[in-house]
Amino acid sequence: MKLFVHGRKETFTLLENSISKNDSVIWMHAASLGEFEQGLPIIERLKREYPSYKILVTFFSPSGFEVKKNTSAADVVTYLPIDTNQNAKKFISQVNPKLVIFVKYEIWPNYLFELQANKIPVLLVSAIFKKNHIYFKLYGSYLRKALATFTHIFVQNEYSKKLLESIQIKNTTISGDTRLDRVSEILERDNSLSFMEKFKKDRNCFVAGSTWPEDEAILINHINHAKKNLKFVIAPHTIKTDKILGLAGAITKKTALYSKIDERTIGDYEVLIIDTIGMLTKIYSYAEMAYVGGGFSTGLHNTLEPAVFGIPVLIGPNYSGFKEAEDLVELKGLLPIKDQWSFDEQVKKLLDSQEFLQRTGEINADYIFKNKGASVQIVDYAHKLL
Repeated sequence: MKLFVHGRKETFTLLENSISKNDSVIWMHAASLGEFEQGLPIIERLKREYPSYKILVTFFSPSGFEVKKNTSAADVVTYLPIDTNQNAKKFISQVNPKLVIFVKYEIWPNYLFELQANKIPVLLVSAIFKKNHIYFKLYGSYLRKALATFTHIFVQNEYSKKLLESIQIKNTTISGDTRLDRVSEILERDNSLSFMEKFKKDRNCFVAGSTWPEDEAILINHINHAKKNLKFVIAPHTIKTDKILGLAGAITKKTALYSKIDERTIGDYEVLIIDTIGMLTKIYSYAEMAYVGGGFSTGLHNTLEPAVFGIPVLIGPNYSGFKEAEDLVELKGLLPIKDQWSFDEQVKKLLDSQEFLQRTGEINADYIFKNKGASVQIVDYAHKLL
């Protein structure tokens, strides 16, 4: 909350020092880190195609701003001031953007009405709507008016398009989720990690990413009873020292912490705990199978990052509302588990059948390949507005 409040006090000064009246600005607003990742393929493409424009990125949440405040994808990164009429007028007057992009759920009425009054084009991208959203309720007229100000809305699925049509909003395109473009780019970069090559050797590797205590209870029990033909990497969501030490202490197999590893002996260990951030995506590239945490607790984390490498992905039971997870569960690329027994059974099935393991992984890679391209559609539309 302190970061939320104090960060916003500096916004207008930062804008005054960073953006002049002569600058041409493209402004993207994201709630937090996940939405930033959805918008990133778009602003990277726009930055390449319009190098003379300044890219402004604003965040609502400190969890997004604090991680991405120094990103090279933008020229200016700041918090968005609270959505009041006065703030909207002042912000838009200072920035005077040529194009605005809001990501997914970001509907701020005062900003949208002010942008409309100034005839500035605004796109909503990677949007997804559900029947229980306020826009589709009798009492949602104010936010329906805000929604109607968008120049164009790019939605993830047919259902969202139909919901918008039910309230007479027809300036929509089904483009899918831009995150699929983002994860597709992962395959084009160098994902090699020398410590992972030495840790894994010629053994199969199971990588569990973004895990919470509920996930770890199942993982620990499985690891402690697993045969020696499988190595394990755990990258917990929380990397506080006491949590990491507690996790390591509960595992009976020979366990190393990334912060303490010696690459000369890392291959002797059965379990590696990643007690730092920023490497999980590359680590997934060494996995034969993966588990993504959050499905027993706060909400499922990113399943696309391991899926892009064409491997099976296990998840907890609570994946409703995550479109890509719903799709891939239906296609049988993601394998939901509900307890210890179902986890153990799925891992056994994958280890016992190379054909099942390979087919399941191919479903995930194929899904991403077939559904990428949203950012190209959106940027093609943006060309008409710039």
